[in-house]
Amino acid sequence: MSFALNMPRLSLAGPGAVADAVAHLKQQPVKKALIVTDKTLMELGVLNGLLAELDKAGVSSYLFDGVTPNPTASLVRKGVEIYLREGCDCFIAVGGGSPVDAAKAIRIMASNDGDICDYNGIGKVQNYGAYFIAINTTAGTAAEMTSNSVITDEDNKVKMVIIDPKQIPDIAVNDPELMVGLPASVTAATGMDALTHAIEAYVTVGAYTLTDHSALESIRIISQWLPVAVEQGENLLAREKMACAQFLAGMAFNSAGLGLVHAMAHQPGATHDLPHGVCNAILLPHICAFNAAEYPEKFRAIAEAMGGDTSRLNDVQAAGLAVSLIQKLSVQVGIPSGFAELGVGEDAIECWIETALNDPCYGGNPRAASAENVRELYLLAF
Repeated sequence: MSFALNMPRLSLAGPGAVADAVAHLKQQPVKKALIVTDKTLMELGVLNGLLAELDKAGVSSYLFDGVTPNPTASLVRKGVEIYLREGCDCFIAVGGGSPVDAAKAIRIMASNDGDICDYNGIGKVQNYGAYFIAINTTAGTAAEMTSNSVITDEDNKVKMVIIDPKQIPDIAVNDPELMVGLPASVTAATGMDALTHAIEAYVTVGAYTLTDHSALESIRIISQWLPVAVEQGENLLAREKMACAQFLAGMAFNSAGLGLVHAMAHQPGATHDLPHGVCNAILLPHICAFNAAEYPEKFRAIAEAMGGDTSRLNDVQAAGLAVSLIQKLSVQVGIPSGFAELGVGEDAIECWIETALNDPCYGGNPRAASAENVRELYLLAF
């Protein structure tokens, strides 16, 4: 089977990218956009520039700002009702992973049969949806350019991972001016999410020459610029660097795949509504150590990308350095030390294990894990 490199039709990056995206939208045969976002971004005025550009372009819109963190299946169903009721014929998502994933899922249901829960898994989407612009306001998920969406099935308390290239937006937008002032905690969590994407993409069984370079470059940029972005939220250069880094990580994992970190992180996010990036960051060093026990050579390059000197180290020692550098960065940007700090009890672990092993992301992990392995890794993360 050949390697597939999946990308948006067009990616716009840098100051002014939002206006350029609207200019492209104006060239399409569309009349009314459903804008999918959250109330916080509206209150902060993040959408003001977009709304002004749409007005100038003569494109009408309807605002659906009901997206919450960890969007649910019921929210998606509501969004579809609004899209159809309002006569919309295109989508604009504005936000981080939650609004963009919600828009992806609404778009699926607007052009395919059944319920959103029918699409959990890989390659189940039949029809491409309406024209779609995804405007990223964080530097972490790369949802604006990937084929993944994560939606919580609240009835079964499971995070569904829908993976299909038909979900990829037509235009991906990364304008760092929208990211200036993002709270430090959100910057840290989304930045560590991007680091997790890059590391898992580099070590996954699906890793390939076309994605290795972007994964390692993403790791290098994040290691250098995430602390700056966390400490200096108004630093436009740091925001732009992080926007590029998370996009590079998206380029890598969108085609190479992910692994056990994401498979395990989805579960506490679903049952306890925890931030996805924080869950990834807590689990990342422990699962890297687990994988490095069998594949230490892959982690030498990761240590070097993070600024470590491996010249006098063997592969096992270099892998240990990579894990310690990941832990150091996590502490530096203020990630909680474990799930216990977030108020989660160890009794939650048992309901996570089987679901983690059945998560679509698990198949990309380079090392097979038993239920006991997963239990031990969760315990280490407390």
